[in-house]
Amino acid sequence: MPIPPRMSSDFQAGKGFMGTLNSRVTYFTSGTVKLEIHPDRKGAGAAAARAAAEELRRLDQLDKDIGVIFATGASQFDTLEALTSIPGLPWNHVLGFHLDEYVGLGEDHPASFRHYLREKLTQRVAMREFFEINGSADDLDAVCREYVKALHRANPQLCLLGIGENGHLAFNDPAEADFNDPEAMKVVKLDLVCRQQQAAEGWFRSWEEVPERALTLTIPTLFRIPKLIVSVPGGRKAQAIRRTLQDPITTDCPSTLLRTHPDVTIYLDTDSAAELNSVSVRP
Repeated sequence: MPIPPRMSSDFQAGKGFMGTLNSRVTYFTSGTVKLEIHPDRKGAGAAAARAAAEELRRLDQLDKDIGVIFATGASQFDTLEALTSIPGLPWNHVLGFHLDEYVGLGEDHPASFRHYLREKLTQRVAMREFFEINGSADDLDAVCREYVKALHRANPQLCLLGIGENGHLAFNDPAEADFNDPEAMKVVKLDLVCRQQQAAEGWFRSWEEVPERALTLTIPTLFRIPKLIVSVPGGRKAQAIRRTLQDPITTDCPSTLLRTHPDVTIYLDTDSAAELNSVSVRP
């Protein structure tokens, strides 16, 4: 496959690029990251769901509880819909968690991640147990301590993840991200780009309504999980995907660190892959 001129140095040097075209899906790698570009967001979500289902079945063969962390937001709509529609998965062995939650937002608010996951996950499948982050509690330090204890007991082996427009992982925005964070979970301040994204996706009427703080799992916590399945559809994420693969690995774009994880696959549609000039997507 010819390499167009606008490429990252890694791609120019031939250090990480490999591409094939199969049934209108493009597969390639960048460093340790595996990527799939699907014709549309439903196809990308279904592929991510199939990968998650395969891993759930594999983990179930180990005869242990299965710890899984689930992302939320618009990027996960198709993945969760497809995953919860696959029959015969060992949900009764799954201990579920989520990545983050707004501080001070009621659990019945449509933008609450507790509300989101009840609607799109736990009311659709019979999970053994699901641990919610209570962002409305008075003692947030206690919430973090108890949540982290449960997380450590479950020892999650799989995480369904997304990438923010500012490159955030969970709510680790650039100013808050710490690749060597000593905390497993913390309270963070959300930046303007993050808050604008939440409003643009329709969760709030304006970015000013988006809470300024959130509880989030930290980046070291995420990177201890052996397998990451990352769903990133939509044109609004195209720049973030380009930066993820081509920018220097720094907290200016936290998702660049994904290039160091040993088992991560990113599922894109043609819109979110639009700025990846290293790949020619053909019908």
